[in-house]
Amino acid sequence: MRASIEISRRLRWADTDATGRLHFPRIFEIIEEAESELLRSINWPVNIKKSQYDFPRVHIDCSFYRMLMHDLPFRVRLSTGKLGRTSIRYDFQVFDAENELAIEGSMTVVVLKNGELTEIPEPLRYALYGGRDEPT
Repeated sequence: MRASIEISRRLRWADTDATGRLHFPRIFEIIEEAESELLRSINWPVNIKKSQYDFPRVHIDCSFYRMLMHDLPFRVRLSTGKLGRTSIRYDFQVFDAENELAIEGSMTVVVLKNGELTEIPEPLRYALYGGRDEPT
């Protein structure tokens, strides 16, 4: 089973444009928040002082279908998409206050250890993909 997580929150004033709608680049910060929660849920160290690994983003895309409005609730689902040898693709969906799909996309990160590209550590691979071998 692939690791996944859902977080619920309200759209904050700081996340909106002058019209009270989600300012589109803020979704990337929200997805990063969900990524941190996913890593915490599998007991992977998120604190940069305690982790030997770093996960810089190398690709992100998303499609917007519905607006998220100020102070309304929304829900983010983030799941492990594909594991490569040195990369992780996360897939995400964002649902609005009416539980309609508002945004979907993916984010790919690479795995660095001491600033160098490295293979996904086996414990992380296992936790993200439930022990199944994912083709690279």
